[in-house]
Amino acid sequence: MEDFILSVCKNVKLASAELALYDTHKKNKILESIACELIANKDIILQANSKDLENSILKPSHYLDRMRLSEKRIEDIAQGVKDIITLPDPVGEVLEQFIAPNSGLKIQKVRVPLGVVGIIYEARPNVTVDTAVLCLKSSNAVILRGSRDCINSNTVLVEVMKNAVKKAGGNPDILGYIDCTHEQAVDLMRANDYIDVLVPRGSERLIKSVVESSTIPVIETGTGNCHVYVESTAELNMAVDIAVNAKVSRPSVCNAAESLLIDESIYKTYLPIICQALDNHNVEIRGCDKTCEVFSKAKYYFYKSGSRLQRSD
Repeated sequence: MEDFILSVCKNVKLASAELALYDTHKKNKILESIACELIANKDIILQANSKDLENSILKPSHYLDRMRLSEKRIEDIAQGVKDIITLPDPVGEVLEQFIAPNSGLKIQKVRVPLGVVGIIYEARPNVTVDTAVLCLKSSNAVILRGSRDCINSNTVLVEVMKNAVKKAGGNPDILGYIDCTHEQAVDLMRANDYIDVLVPRGSERLIKSVVESSTIPVIETGTGNCHVYVESTAELNMAVDIAVNAKVSRPSVCNAAESLLIDESIYKTYLPIICQALDNHNVEIRGCDKTCEVFSKAKYYFYKSGSRLQRSD
């Protein structure tokens, strides 16, 4: 294992024992400090983000949108941290308990921290903050490994958070960040002595790579397929607005709509109007036979013997 990876892992592992002793008040104080420091340092964060965008100028526009930060987005990230403060502390929650009939012992199942959580993710600097504060709220120290395309943004965000932890009286080593190549990342995936669980967050390819390479237990997330369903009694104008907003407002994010389902009893009326509204925003529409029948601009895609065939109407 590379020395710099080993050093970060050791420091975070040691700090995780201290974090496990922090009470709810102290953890929330740390999160409040992080939210405040994000706002106080937004100019520095935006400067670092600008460097990442300049270095990735040839990337697709949706990729750049995922990378891009703004004052509003930083404010939203900070608000997200404050929202987590309001959540109940999961640590110490008693899930079930009973008295053993033979011994009279009181036996409880209680939530405890995992220890050290490793997060491997792609070009979304907001994930640097979101995942870190979720881990800290649940008393888990965290090691982050983000995309190298966002190295400047991520480095500054981690520095801001570590400084915030220190200001709140915590150990800044409860949070670690590792900038490494894909090859070096394999060392991180096999650091069983220091990391208790890995969470890959990103594309299907990233998740598959981590699952196949890791010797550490992995929480495997899905790639997702976000649906909008228009029920038979839905109001037409509202259905149009929701469908368009779900797809168009920010198509690069994970929760942008990918599938539109319309009740069969209304599809002949609703589908062409909704699809035309989406088409007006240059959304490519792919549909089944019925979709193509009522909206001629749709493309019909289907699978046969493992190969995708396409017919354009």
